[in-house]
Amino acid sequence: MRSSPGLVPAATTTLVASVEEQVAAQVGGALEAVFEAVAETRADTAALLARVAAERRRPATVDLAALRPGLHLRLARQELVSGVGFVAAPGLLTDVPAWLEWWQTTAEGGVRPLLLDLDPNQSAYSDYTHWDWFALPRDTGERAVAGPYVDYLCSDEYSLTLSAPVEVAGRFAGVAAADVYLRHFEAAALPLLRRLPGPAHLVNARGRVAASADPAHLAGSLTKGPDFGAVLERGRPARHDGTRLIPCRGVPLVLVTAAG
Repeated sequence: MRSSPGLVPAATTTLVASVEEQVAAQVGGALEAVFEAVAETRADTAALLARVAAERRRPATVDLAALRPGLHLRLARQELVSGVGFVAAPGLLTDVPAWLEWWQTTAEGGVRPLLLDLDPNQSAYSDYTHWDWFALPRDTGERAVAGPYVDYLCSDEYSLTLSAPVEVAGRFAGVAAADVYLRHFEAAALPLLRRLPGPAHLVNARGRVAASADPAHLAGSLTKGPDFGAVLERGRPARHDGTRLIPCRGVPLVLVTAAG
């Protein structure tokens, strides 16, 4: 376990700390429901790719169509999920260089596929491997929360993307992921943050603010200073320069409040 300069373990015996940790746990619970959709997609995809490998062949886009019933079900079942699917690692499929088996909700409550031009000669979005939602799970082997960011690839909405790596026989095959519109996440998170006695905001592992009840830290901005990744790795509250850092149980977000 790594240590991080400036992070001091925090006591958890005060009433304020108890309320903070309850809020962090409730935020974690809200996003855990989204991660359940990601986990189901990950399991379905890994099983599908393993079946294809057992047939001694490489997968193609037609194979991924078998994921669609499960993806449609998750969109209908998970209120926060606006898009869900599998994003293939480049070179995984035989018939295309890159692919998103991705489905989204419509304004009318239906579902539709995301149809993208991923031709590297024509599309600015053909290389998605540098986006955090793809790169973080690939590089760390862990699930991740990316954003908020303007999702030009899928919706043109300010969004969070929750993702997890998909592996087959120990090799990275792509990511399972789900989108949450930031307006929906903030609607769920802000009432919890406002229960706290002072300003508070939520950040991902890189310090990007995911939701805020603190005018000094707006959603989408970066909070600099603490090593939020270390807080998440340690899994327990810490203090840093007058702030309290509380990991949201089970999900890669940190609640940041003023230290009492």
